[in-house]
Amino acid sequence: MNPTKQYRCMHSACCLCTAGHLTEEIIFLVFNQLNWNPKLIAAFSCTCKWFDDLAKRILWKEFCKTRAPKMMLDLQSNGSHSVDGNWRALGKLLIYCSGCNKDGLFKSNQIPGHFVYRTRFSRTSGKSFLLPQCRTDVLYVSDPCEHLDQGDDGDVGFFRGIFKSFVTSKVRKMLIRKSAPLHPTEVCPYCKAKLWNMLAAKMVPSSASCRLGAYEDCIEYYVCLNGHMLGICTLLPLSDTDEVASEDDG
Repeated sequence: MNPTKQYRCMHSACCLCTAGHLTEEIIFLVFNQLNWNPKLIAAFSCTCKWFDDLAKRILWKEFCKTRAPKMMLDLQSNGSHSVDGNWRALGKLLIYCSGCNKDGLFKSNQIPGHFVYRTRFSRTSGKSFLLPQCRTDVLYVSDPCEHLDQGDDGDVGFFRGIFKSFVTSKVRKMLIRKSAPLHPTEVCPYCKAKLWNMLAAKMVPSSASCRLGAYEDCIEYYVCLNGHMLGICTLLPLSDTDEVASEDDG
């Protein structure tokens, strides 16, 4: 890209560098060769509005489909359109642990957000986070991202997830029926939508702590209007047997 045009992209809210761009087809082929590198997609999106629009429509979708193909296929099945239009948010959810701020969400120690190379999301695990009357809903939840010795009470775990067809889910209907309030200030770190506090709504089942390996009274999670989920827990300490097993696995 011409340096002058690139500068204009970086310093203007409205990108004017429509002339001289590579075609969408060429950019598609280039990023396909790069295996839809999310850091590069994010970096170029910050410098050029034209590229950012392309990334939202195509590149983040291809990244998600490549990173979690079975999960993406399920999320879009049965006529579900809850993912369409939110590919960038979903891409960020797949690879980014949001952390927490002691003055904001979770009100815990300051633990910065960070890129996660790979995370396993499980539909089976998701059922552990749903009340029995809501377990026909489909929720994909990640394994906890462990931050050792960073919480007030020991090891902290962050987890995140996404509902399939959240608009028609039993969880959403129950939240509305309960008149559960939305958080007055905090928003979803992935899509900026408002959040429901599942703990305040008394919708955190005891099975969640078993799945996370966490203390039962030290779990908190939120669900946003778009069906993204994020949470924090205090992890149980490993037993001597667990430590030996971990060393053997390594």
